[in-house]
Formats: sequence, structure tokens, C-alpha cells
Amino acid sequence: MPPQRVFALPRQQSLLLPAVLNPFVLEQKITKAEKIKCALLGLVLLPLRSVWLILVCLVTWPLATLVTFRMPLKGAVEPMKGWRRFVCRTVIAALGRMYFFGLGFRWVVKGKQADSGFLRCLQPVLVSRKDPDSRKNTIKEIESRSTSGGVWPQVLIFPEGTCTNRSCLISFKQGAFIPGVPVQPVILRYPNKLDNVTWTWQGPSSGTLLLLTLCQLYTTVEIEFLPTQIPTEAEKKSPYLFAQKVRGVMAEALGVPVTDHTFEDCRLMISAGELTLPMEAGLVEFTKISRKLDLKWDNIQKELESFAAIANSCKGGRIKIEEFANYLKIPVTPVLQELFNLFDRDGDGTIDFREYVIGVTVLCRPANTEEVIQMAFQLFDTDDDQSISREEFAHMLRSALGVCDLNVTKLFKDIDADGSGHITYSEFRTFALTHPQYAKLFTTYLELQRYQALKGEDQDFLSSYACARSDDSQEESTSDKKDD
Repeated sequence: MPPQRVFALPRQQSLLLPAVLNPFVLEQKITKAEKIKCALLGLVLLPLRSVWLILVCLVTWPLATLVTFRMPLKGAVEPMKGWRRFVCRTVIAALGRMYFFGLGFRWVVKGKQADSGFLRCLQPVLVSRKDPDSRKNTIKEIESRSTSGGVWPQVLIFPEGTCTNRSCLISFKQGAFIPGVPVQPVILRYPNKLDNVTWTWQGPSSGTLLLLTLCQLYTTVEIEFLPTQIPTEAEKKSPYLFAQKVRGVMAEALGVPVTDHTFEDCRLMISAGELTLPMEAGLVEFTKISRKLDLKWDNIQKELESFAAIANSCKGGRIKIEEFANYLKIPVTPVLQELFNLFDRDGDGTIDFREYVIGVTVLCRPANTEEVIQMAFQLFDTDDDQSISREEFAHMLRSALGVCDLNVTKLFKDIDADGSGHITYSEFRTFALTHPQYAKLFTTYLELQRYQALKGEDQDFLSSYACARSDDSQEESTSDKKDD
């Protein structure tokens, strides 16, 4: 068991673990009795429903083709009018209900909708995650339709933007809230014993869920219209605030927590799997982390690759201090233990990817300034010849880490890019910038030098370090809280 840690200041609550660690995975266990029930019902329901769905599609397809004849394939220049509008809003809508009825859905509607088929008939706002202009065009189209004064029908938006296991509400995309017009939240519930509708990134396939649905006597869905949310002046200026409020209202009605996971977490989850890490390793609540620490997608993706380089030998994708020391090519010492503890936010003796991203950003990158790198280089270069020899390098690290028999051969070779046997400032700077974990070690030693100079006492390294760390811990915690 790792020793209990006591922080100089409490960690900021905003970067603690979310209520739901992974909303993108569903572990579905079907009992033997449920399998038998599905098989027996499927013998009768599956052929009947298949025929029904085929007939509905055969009627809907020519109607949809007629309604959309000579209409643009991408987007919609103007809303449908005349007979096209009538067919879409009555006939196609009725066929859509018949299709869901054929799937076995029965719906219960609660509340009242505010006044105000085939996909192209609905004139959707198409979004492409690969097109860099898609987001801007989508927001523009949503704003145009929602402020059209009834020319366009009401806009239905699924603000999470991806599929989850329904255990929480993840971050809402801001597009629906940018126009600053009233929004009516609509929540869906599926109060069925067997979950045959939840489709996530990792879990039952769409084909499996469709088969389960067709083999049920019926599937109940409750649709509840919540009171319309009217934005305040502050929320009109800040779509983020408006989105947060609406999400809170919906979460309270559903009785589930909220987290700041987004679709970008799914991308990181997939990337983690490609790097042979557990897929859950990539879940960091991207929106929250990137907003508070001013990080971009490319930065976090790069840190994931760096994390994988350390954790590739760890089961479960969590770094222990031994792997951390091996990566830095230095032994486990009290100084390294303290650095490791600053990363290990929950004090469980391991670092996950979320803690690693926060640690590198808050603790290391701000310390890796040009001034710090120059001062660290000057400390190594004891003979002022503008290069660091192996002996100078070893002496410095032995002093900094408090280890007399430290072997620095591997680390020295990594920094000495040209193999000349001496480290130039350019090589030292490049290594420091690409390995930010060393920055805290450099600054720790600089603080120790300042402390000893001020005190004028030749103390044992560890006792001096313990005194110096109280200030450093406060500095770390203060910097850790700077975005709160």
C-alpha cells in the first residue's frame, strides 16, 4: 500500500475524476431465460415484422424519390413548400411511425411540444467531422433555420453529438445554443427489462440490437417534453453557459450525472487502442482539460503517444514509479518520488493518462522556459566551455538526485545526438523541450541552490530538499488552481 499523502493545498475539484469514467462502453449480459424468450418470440415476430418493414419501405421509397426530385443532394437552399411540404409532414411522417411500429416500438408522450421517412425528405443539416468548414456551415444553417420565424420547421438537435451508454449526459455541443433562441429540452427513456436500443462505441453491434428489437413483443419509449428554456442575456452571449444550463435541466429530469466527455474522447479512446493501451486510457474529459489547460487536440494526441511509450509494459495502462524511472533513465529516489506524487493526483501509486496530461501541462511545460533551460545548462557546464562532458553531467545529476553511484550513460547518449561525447546547448535544449518531465527536476535543483545560497548552510541534500519542497508544493498547487 502506498503511503498516505498530505497535500499542501487541496487539489482543484474541477480536474478530479468524472462521475462516470467511461460512457462509451456497454457491457450487456443476456440471461439464458431471455435468450429462450427471444428465440420463441422471434419465430413468430421476426418474419411478420420483416415483411411489414419491407412493405413500408416499398411505399416510402417512391414517395421520397418524388418529393426530393430535382432537389440539391447536399443541404437545402430553402424549406419545402406546397405539396412537397404536405407529403413530408403528413404522409412520410405517418409512414415513419408505421416503420417504428413495425420494429415493435410503442411510445408514451409526456409534456407538450412547444408551438412554433427518408432522410432527404426531412431536409437535415448534414455534418461532416472530416470537413474543416462543416462546423462553421452547420452553425450558420442552424442559426438561419431557428430564426426563420416559422418558415423552417422546428430544428431537432442531439447536442451530445455521439452515442453513449445512457449512464450520464456528456458535454453538449454549442451549435444549438449559438442563436440564443429558446430551446425546449426533450428526453427519451427506455423503461424495458432488456436494453435493446443502446448502441455505443464498444458493445453490442447494430445488427445484434436490431435482431433483439425485432424479437421483443414490444419496446417502450417514453418521450417527455420539458419546459422551454429561455436564455438570459448572459447566456445569449455565452452559448457554453446556455448549453450547461439546459444539460443540467435534462440531467435532473433523467436522474443521471453529467460529465465533460465528448466525441474527441472517443477518438482518443480509439487511438489508445491502436497504441496497444486499454481503450479507457484515452478518456480524459477532453473539453474540460483542453479548456482549462489551453490544450489542442494535436497536443493531447502527442501526449498519448508519449504516455504509451512509458506504459507499453504496464498491465492496465497505468504507470508505476518503476516504469516512470525507467523512462527517465534514472533510479527511484526521494526527489523522483516527489515528482511522481505530483503527477499522481489521486494518490493510488499509479499515473493514468489523464493525470499524465495534467501533470505534464501544469507541472512541467511551464517550467521548461528558455531561462530555466539556460540556467540548468550553465549549472551542468561547470568549466564554462559551452558544452557538458559526461563527468559534469553525472556529477550534476548525482547531486540533484542524491545518488552517489548513479549511472547516466544511457541518458547522456540520448541527449548527445551527434555522439561527440559532449552535449551542446542546442542538444540540451532540444532534449529538454521534448522531454518536459525533466523540467521539474531542473527547477527543483535550481530552487535547492537558491535555498542553500540564502541560508548559507551546507546541509544534507535530503533535509534541504524537504524544506525547499514546501514552497514548491505551494507553487505547484497555486499553479494547479490558477484556472479555477
